[in-house]
Amino acid sequence: MGRPKQFTRDDVLRKALPVFWKQGFARASLPDLEHATGVNKSGLYAEFENKEKLYLECLRYYLNGRDGADLLAGEPLGWDNIQRFLEEGPSRLRGQRGCFAVSSMRELECLSREVRKLILEGRQTLRELMMRNVRAEKPKMDADAVCDLISVFFSGLSIEKNLNLDQSLDHLKVSNFMRMLRSV
Repeated sequence: MGRPKQFTRDDVLRKALPVFWKQGFARASLPDLEHATGVNKSGLYAEFENKEKLYLECLRYYLNGRDGADLLAGEPLGWDNIQRFLEEGPSRLRGQRGCFAVSSMRELECLSREVRKLILEGRQTLRELMMRNVRAEKPKMDADAVCDLISVFFSGLSIEKNLNLDQSLDHLKVSNFMRMLRSV
């Protein structure tokens, strides 16, 4: 009979997520993950099977409430939700830069189809929420085209956050983008 585990799954995910977020899948080493979580290799593998499954579960953990979808779901629907999402969504977790799902797209070639599917599902969820907000403001507007613009802007903003550019300009960029959307 093995020792009872001294950790919770959520605690490991919460602590491993920043490692993957900062270093990516390929660069995050098992010693880095052990150090961050306080769980040794055998404990991590017993719980998650391998590093890729741990990454997948970190992504799922992130997409279940830490990706900014709640900002788009607030009532009343409209431009204010989209602006909040663009301003706050890419940096919801303290100390992290950008969006973990957007950052994950850089490594799709070395990740499983399951990771790709999860990212696509997360983007689809955000898109549906964006559509509801756009349609609440401008029912006759081409919501598909507007959501494409918002998604690309969000992804670009998320990537820029990793470049250590002047973060004080983000608010101005979002304000200018939203002014353009509101004027259409």
